[in-house]
Amino acid sequence: MAFTHGSVFITGAASGIGRATALRFASEGYLVCATDVDEAGLRSLQAEAPKGSVTGAALDVTNADEWQGVLDDFMKRTSGRLDILVNNAGLLRAGNFVDLPLDAQQRVIRVNVDGVMNGCYAAYPYLKATPGAQVVNMCSASAIYGQAELAAYSASKFAVRGLTEALDIEWRPEGIRVFALWPLFVDTSMIATERTGSMTSLGVNLTAGDVADKIFQTTRPARNPIPRPTHIPVGTQAALMFNSAQITPLRLLRAVNRRIARK
Repeated sequence: MAFTHGSVFITGAASGIGRATALRFASEGYLVCATDVDEAGLRSLQAEAPKGSVTGAALDVTNADEWQGVLDDFMKRTSGRLDILVNNAGLLRAGNFVDLPLDAQQRVIRVNVDGVMNGCYAAYPYLKATPGAQVVNMCSASAIYGQAELAAYSASKFAVRGLTEALDIEWRPEGIRVFALWPLFVDTSMIATERTGSMTSLGVNLTAGDVADKIFQTTRPARNPIPRPTHIPVGTQAALMFNSAQITPLRLLRAVNRRIARK
C-alpha cells in the first residue's frame, strides 16, 4: 500500500476514538503511528488496518522521555515528516469531587493535560519542518462550563482549550494549525462504567466513528481562503452548546449546567 497522504501520530489509539481515527487515516493512505499503554489493543488494531499502514508503539503520554523516543523512532520512517498529531489519550473519572480518590483525579490531570503538553512540545520541531502540519487536541463540551461530577475532567479540558488557543496563535505564523475538537459524550469504554447527571440528561449520542470522521474532515485542505476556526464542535448538541455559550451570560450558563447535572 502506498502512503500517499503523509504521516499521522495518534495517542490513545488502542480503543475508542483513537482506534477509529487510526483506521480512518490508514484507510485513506496515511502512515499511522498508533500509540497507547495497551499493547494488546495496538496489536489488534494493526491486524485490522491495511497491511503495513499502522505502526504500533507503547507510550505513556505522561512521560516526556517516552514521547521523544517513540516520536523520534517514527520520524526515522517518515524522513522527519509529521503531517498530523492527534492528542487523543485521555481519562475520565465521574463522581462528586470529595468522593473520588485524589490520586485518581490527579492522574486524570496528568494524562489529559501533561500528555497533550508533552506531545506538542516533542512534536514541534517535526511539525515546523512539515509544510501544512496540523495538531488536533481532544477537548470536550465539558470545557464550556465546569461540570458537576466531572470536576477534574472539566478542569483538564479547560487547560487543553487554553493551550490549544495559545499554540494556534504562536504557531500559525510558522504554518502549523492547532485545533481543539469538542465532542459531547461519546460511546466508548471510557464512559461505559461512569454515569453523571449530565450524561443522563443529554444522552450519549456520538460514536467513536463520528469523532474520527470529524478529525479527518478537519485536517482536509480548506476549500475556501477563510481559515478554519480553532474550535471544532462535534455533533449538533456540542455545536449548539458551544455557540450559545459565546453569547450567554455566565449566571444563566451556570443555571443551565446545574439543571443538566440533576439526576
